[in-house]
Amino acid sequence: MRGDYMANQFIMPKRIISGENALNESKAYLKNFGKRVLIVTDKVMTDLGNVKVLTDVLDSENIGHVLYNEINSEPTDTMIEKGIKLYKENQCDFLIGLGGGSPIDSTKAIGAMITNRGKISDYMGREIEKKLPPFAVIPTTAGTGSEATQFTIITDTKNDVKMLLKGANLLPNLAIVDPRFTMTAPAKITAATGLDALTHAIEAYTSRKAQPLSDSFAVSAVKRIFKYLPIAFDTPKDLKAREEMSIAALEAGIAFNNSSVTIVHGMSRPIGALFHVPHGLSNAMLLEACFTYVVDGAYDRFAQLAKEINIANDNMSDEEAAKAFIDEVVKLMVKLEIPTLEEFGVDKTKFFDNIEKMAADAMESGSPSNTRKIIEVDDVIKIYNNLWR
Repeated sequence: MRGDYMANQFIMPKRIISGENALNESKAYLKNFGKRVLIVTDKVMTDLGNVKVLTDVLDSENIGHVLYNEINSEPTDTMIEKGIKLYKENQCDFLIGLGGGSPIDSTKAIGAMITNRGKISDYMGREIEKKLPPFAVIPTTAGTGSEATQFTIITDTKNDVKMLLKGANLLPNLAIVDPRFTMTAPAKITAATGLDALTHAIEAYTSRKAQPLSDSFAVSAVKRIFKYLPIAFDTPKDLKAREEMSIAALEAGIAFNNSSVTIVHGMSRPIGALFHVPHGLSNAMLLEACFTYVVDGAYDRFAQLAKEINIANDNMSDEEAAKAFIDEVVKLMVKLEIPTLEEFGVDKTKFFDNIEKMAADAMESGSPSNTRKIIEVDDVIKIYNNLWR
């Protein structure tokens, strides 16, 4: 056997149950996890009745439950510490994360720190070595893909930085992808999370670490998102569009879980940490500036995506097709009414005062190094500057 080829590893959640009524189909698996569960979610899920839908199913199986619904859109280490305390005080056996990426990320972090020693900040950039208690996740937005990944992002309140924790042990034991839970997402959330999924898929496909299996999931996700995200945005109760977007978010999550994200995510996290811009929205704000800057390192990859969504013809060069694809991404952002940093309310002076810190934090995350174009800290600074026109 020749030794000049590198094998690719591909990992996914242990079990995925998807489609309408997926929660009801998951009863037996949840019962096998234990007798008492900590539900990690937010107050919106309680108000919308999604927690009640879940607890009714748990009650039908005589599974005791403890509710922790104090997670917000930017989960912090202090929130995680409170969740750990609740889990231990109530002698829970397993966890369920219900919500968007924040409750799911928080569920992973709580589980990790129940079985791993030290503080959560000790694990920034390190592998989570010990197995977590069993945990299931139920995404209520179609975007983060956290239900399919070995990553979690938590804010370190002491240093004002988003910590990326990783490891195969952060993959859920069970991902319940039931599109009914996404029906209540308002248009702005649908747009931001949908573009988060699109970012995952595009970055997975254009990453240095892309591989054939991740490519297939990434391309499928891109095609679904361009077709169904506008429908889900315009017609929130369209179950078909919601189901397709749930699948797309899952596919994109599986893709980047194996090939990693690139410059957009690297630059997005510091914006979220310092200016409290929701993750999906900060990604969306960066798409045009980042892709325009790095496209010359991957014309062929961006061009192929243009062909996959049928906007490139045979007479186009790779460069022309790649630029056409980025133009199509921008058109989608306009359709979805994505604001600029200024429109969102970010203070320009404070932003420029923090550019060097944000650039350093972005590079430290490692994500920009996955970009096919060589990226240095000065490049990141230029892109941050380009966000203000």
